[in-house]
Order: sequence, then C-alpha cells, then structure tokens
Amino acid sequence: MRSPVNYTGVLRNHMVAAPEAIETCSGIRIFGRLLKSIMFSTDVAIIANTNADAVIAVYPFTPQPRIVSAVMSAADMPVFFGVGGGFTSGERSVNQALAAENMGAFGVVVNAPVMPDVLHQIKRAVDIPVIATIVSAEQDTEARLAAGADILNVAASAQTPAVVKVLRERHPDLPIMATGGPTEDSIRETVAAGANAVTFTPPDTGVLLAQIMSGHRERFKNGD
Repeated sequence: MRSPVNYTGVLRNHMVAAPEAIETCSGIRIFGRLLKSIMFSTDVAIIANTNADAVIAVYPFTPQPRIVSAVMSAADMPVFFGVGGGFTSGERSVNQALAAENMGAFGVVVNAPVMPDVLHQIKRAVDIPVIATIVSAEQDTEARLAAGADILNVAASAQTPAVVKVLRERHPDLPIMATGGPTEDSIRETVAAGANAVTFTPPDTGVLLAQIMSGHRERFKNGD
C-alpha cells in the first residue's frame, strides 16, 4: 500500500499537529467519522489551525451557547461541548445540551460530579453521544452507563493510564477517550491501557506567538 501524499501549503504549514503516537489507537466512530485525536481547546485561532480529528471544548465557566457558537464558527471538525454537571446542573445542563446539539455539536460532556438522574435527562433530550468524565476508578461507572452515558472520558492526570486499565477490564467493549499526557511515551501508555481515542492539550497562542516573534527578531538581527 502506498503512503499518503502530504500537502501542507505555505500559509498553514505551522499548524498545531496532533501527536503522532495517537495514530496507534483504534479510534471511536461517531456518525460515520473515525476520531482518534481530540484537542482540548476553546481557542478559535488554534481550532482553525489544527489537524486534530475533533475538539473537546470544556472550560471552567458556566456553559454558554455563545461559546458554542464561537467555537463552531471556527471548527471544521466535530466538537464535543461541556454542559456542566457540577455547579451547573439539572434543567440548565439539559438546556445547554439541547442548544449545543442544535448548533452542530457531535456530543456533550458532563462533569465528574454529575448525578445519574441529570445525565439521564440529558440523554433523553439529545440524539448525540453523552460523554461522562471520570477522574477516579472509584467512581460509579455502572450508574453513569445505566443513566445513558455513551462514552467515558478519563481525566485523571498522571493516574489516567491506571484508571483506563481498570475501566477497560470492567467494560471491555465500552468507548473510552482519555488524556494522553505531555509526551509521546505517555500517550502510548494511555493507548496501551485501553483508550480508544486520546485528548491532548495544545500550546496556548502566547507560546506559539512567542516562537514566531523570536524567529522574526532573529531574522532582522541578521539583516534580512
């Protein structure tokens, strides 16, 4: 089989690339699209300049439809949106999930503290996947699955591979996405533990811009 032909262009050749190790996972197929790399971001400039298969837009503020609208305006890939489950819950989370679906979301993400009855209400309201966040192997995953969770999203920091391994043993056929950590090796460890898809955090725009500006300064210092 021939290798794929690669085209990067000139203006987009410094886009944010998903870590190559993510390609080793099996992926999760949603509405016919196979998703392996999922970028954690709400930065529309980065979202518009990445090769990630999907975006997970979860942020530390009350979920708002205008944020969904802003992200969707920049994304040319599937997006999963946070709809609360902790401080924001109940009917408000259900309404946020409906709004996200109506604006084109591929799925909604509920926080770790979500109560099963709220998760159930969300699942009854939408026709897109409901993704339950897991931060510890001690969480009651059975209750979340019984309430309608379609995918588990493991975000347990350095313990993520260990948690994924426990969940994979507990639920052999369940779709699991998980944070991959900062290195190619940590991503491979997460995949080996049983993750079907991997989330990664890109550098922020300040870091990326600093790299470009450093190059500009070096160029003019050399008289170019």
